[in-house]
Amino acid sequence: MKSVGIVDTTFARFNMGAAAVDELQQHASVRIVRVTVPGIKDLPVASKKLIEEENCDIVMALGMPGGKPQDKVCAHEASTGLIQVQLMTNTHIIEVFVHEDEAKDEKELVYLMDKRTREHALNVIKMLFKPQQLIKEAGTGQRQGFEDAGPARI
Repeated sequence: MKSVGIVDTTFARFNMGAAAVDELQQHASVRIVRVTVPGIKDLPVASKKLIEEENCDIVMALGMPGGKPQDKVCAHEASTGLIQVQLMTNTHIIEVFVHEDEAKDEKELVYLMDKRTREHALNVIKMLFKPQQLIKEAGTGQRQGFEDAGPARI
C-alpha cells in the first residue's frame, strides 16, 4: 500500500491537512501519516522525517504564508528547503501554499485553501497511480485553486 505524508501548519487559517486527508480518502486507498507543525519554515524537516522515518512515498506540504514582506521571504525559504529535501530523498513533495493576499476576502481565502489543497491531493493520486493522466494534461494550463488558464493559443 502506498503511503502519503501530510504536513500542515498551525499558522494557516484553514485546516488544509483535514481537506487533504478527506480528498485522498475519497479517491484512493493509501496509508496517510499526518503531522502538524507551527509554521511553513518547519515543513522541510517534517517532510524529511515523513519520508525517512515513516517511509512515505510522497508528501504534501501545506501552508499559508501571510501577506507581509517577511512572510514572502519565509515562504521562499521554506520552498527552497522543500526542494532540498526532495533532492536529498529522491521523493516528491507537493508544495501547497496559499498566500494570504491571494484572496480578496476571507470567504475567497477559505475557498482557495480548500480547493487548492483538494486539487493537489488529486495530483498526488495521479502521481502515485495514474502518471499517464498527467502526461495527457501536459501543456493544458492547469491551475490549482482558481480557474485553469488553459493552453496558450496562436
